[in-house]
Amino acid sequence: MKAIVFEDTRRVGVHEVPDATIVDATDVVIRVTASAICGTDLHMYDGRTGAEPGLVLGHEPLGVVEQVGSAVQMVSPGDRVVIPTHMYCGVCYNCARGYTAACLRVRPGGFGAAYGYAGMGDYRGAQAELLRVPFADANCIPLPGEPYDEHEDDFVLLADAFVTGWHATELARVGAGPAPVAVFGAGAVGLLAAYSALLKGAGEVYVVDGVTARLEKAGELGAVPVDFRAGDPVEQIRERRRQRGLPPGESVLDGVQHGIDAVGFQARDRAQPDAELPFQVIDDLARLVNPTGHLGIAGVYADRDMHPAPDGSTSGALTVPWATLFAKGVSVGFGRTHDRRYTTRLRDLVLTGRAHPGRIVTHHGPLSEAPELFAAFDRREHGVVKAILRP
Repeated sequence: MKAIVFEDTRRVGVHEVPDATIVDATDVVIRVTASAICGTDLHMYDGRTGAEPGLVLGHEPLGVVEQVGSAVQMVSPGDRVVIPTHMYCGVCYNCARGYTAACLRVRPGGFGAAYGYAGMGDYRGAQAELLRVPFADANCIPLPGEPYDEHEDDFVLLADAFVTGWHATELARVGAGPAPVAVFGAGAVGLLAAYSALLKGAGEVYVVDGVTARLEKAGELGAVPVDFRAGDPVEQIRERRRQRGLPPGESVLDGVQHGIDAVGFQARDRAQPDAELPFQVIDDLARLVNPTGHLGIAGVYADRDMHPAPDGSTSGALTVPWATLFAKGVSVGFGRTHDRRYTTRLRDLVLTGRAHPGRIVTHHGPLSEAPELFAAFDRREHGVVKAILRP
């Protein structure tokens, strides 16, 4: 089968690799119809997180079941399914409590696993024609319709981006009501975090980025784009909130109640946008979030950075303004997405017409175009916000 393989820093290629097959009785093999390129793939593409040449990339698959192990009961050949990024057994202590991203059975000697992801198990990735899915009864989320129908882009984003965006709003405790929200980072997860906040009823949602195409997409979704190239985004948001008019008795609360970091350890230095400053977003959010507010950290912070920025660390250690957060009484939520909590709920929002996450998709292409799409995505060129491969 053909697959996208990491070859070296900033180089991927289409390779022939052995077909995915049934290994355990609880496996299925799906034929992939859509597989998204994620910002997390770029951490590996950039040589930052220790990916080894030969790794098949990709963790956002949608497809059709082709082979079924003898112990699988919930899906059959021909079923259309989306596969969550973080695989889980569904029955261990953590899975039973809803913490499926920390499954205790999918990675011996550790916890949690993902497809095509350095340091997250030996599972081949989903940017391929076929994919082996372990613990299939837990990990195959059934979908209606046929491949390439009007929901194809919506459904493939249920594998990761939409679910992680929603998870970010949960980490930041965004609930029903008009409390203001700020999302730093307008990649797919940041955009869909903003979209999720709007779906939940947030009255003001600000999205901070420095890429024009991404900011335009944020505006299309109904959020307020904030371009950090135009000045300090914290002050821009405060000024906009004051101009809108603050509720009586809240004149000093001109920040936001909920802040989301959808950037992670490769944050850009606002003073030098071509350079990284790993703690830039955390510092800005600590300044912006109101006393008693909430932060959700959904951007990836790697525990191993092979080529850290000058203010970064090979171990992932960062200087964080804990004193500011402590003084304000800000809660901070971290962590990978516990997919099982959200996937079917968000699928049903799509099916009822309440949600259309596929609006953020900008590019489609066959596997043969992956090297060009990776390069454009990495350089923030040609308007690539979210690209979907169709094997």
